[in-house]
Amino acid sequence: MAVAGGTKCIKYLLFFFNFLFWICGLALIILGIVVQVAIHNTPVIEKVSGSAAPIVLIVVGVIIFFIAFFGCCGAWKESYWMVAMFAVLLSLIIIIEIGAAIAGYVFRGKLGEIVDTRLKDMIARYNSSSADFRKTVDKMQETECERWLKCCGANSTADWADYDKDHMSVPDSCCKTVTTGCGKAAMHNPSKMYQTGCLHAVEDLLKKNVQVVIVGALVIAFLQITGIVFACLLMRGIRSGYEVM
Repeated sequence: MAVAGGTKCIKYLLFFFNFLFWICGLALIILGIVVQVAIHNTPVIEKVSGSAAPIVLIVVGVIIFFIAFFGCCGAWKESYWMVAMFAVLLSLIIIIEIGAAIAGYVFRGKLGEIVDTRLKDMIARYNSSSADFRKTVDKMQETECERWLKCCGANSTADWADYDKDHMSVPDSCCKTVTTGCGKAAMHNPSKMYQTGCLHAVEDLLKKNVQVVIVGALVIAFLQITGIVFACLLMRGIRSGYEVM
């Protein structure tokens, strides 16, 4: 027996919201890929445990993508068990997302310590590492592109004290205008060198991205909770129709 009246309206609303869920799942997949690429290109965090967060986003996005399709079929066919399964699976997804949010918050609290340790390790290994490694560190500090951090050292230029025998030189990538030899004996020259440490620059960059992710997650959570409410209402309507029969 087909649903009618207000329940029929809920049926189409649930179908519409499942379409939005489908888009949200696709958005999470894209967001996870973008964040994973960004982390991979940020050497100070590419190997820490927190870099698993984008993988979680991608997995959750794929699951939501298929659950939304499942919900659309249940709403269109007015199948009580399909709609019930949709509501249960969506509730589990919300629980997983809450867990991911808690893990992200914990990682955020350790962010400064992790970044500081990685930066100092990179600086200590700079002279003895491969050309590719030095190029990666240089690109992180330099100014050729807006995505780079425009910084020098972990906390300041003084972190490069052991870079050269004079203890006053820094890599040329610390220069505001990069030229060959521009970092020679210029460690404390603010007109030529960036004095801000990369620790603060990386933290600011990541916190800015976290704010975007939080806003997106709140929007998706609202849609998911609304979908669960509509699913429950539709289940009630379908069951009432069976009882009438």
